[in-house]
Amino acid sequence: MRIKLIVAPLLLCASPAFSQQPQQVTPPIADQAVADRVANAAQAVSDAFLNIPVGDLKAAAEGRRATPYEKRMTVGDLARRDDPDFDRKLHQQIAEARPMVRQSMKALNESLPAVMQSLEQARRSLERALANLPDPTYPQR
Repeated sequence: MRIKLIVAPLLLCASPAFSQQPQQVTPPIADQAVADRVANAAQAVSDAFLNIPVGDLKAAAEGRRATPYEKRMTVGDLARRDDPDFDRKLHQQIAEARPMVRQSMKALNESLPAVMQSLEQARRSLERALANLPDPTYPQR
């Protein structure tokens, strides 16, 4: 009974969100240009990540002060140290991922109506469950 007294007000507070009428959802990514922009953003993020300075952190982890060279060292410098062709390979991998990004977005667009239908069914089920909850303010005997 105590659980009902705790859960019921929480569910009732959320009920205005459930009472809203379902809205028609358009596919979020219907244009292939959006997929290309996502891939371009991934490229920009990877470039920004490679430019993060890590020399001071590396020296601190080793328990010493950073040298002037280490103060300028970035994640990209560490990656290039093991593979001088790192930048070319990274850009090639991102370019090869573009078709996969496009396919993923296509799959998302195709599955969105089913997801929205499932959410609508869940909303209706929650409304029915809320309608059957006892009134917590009703006097008990």
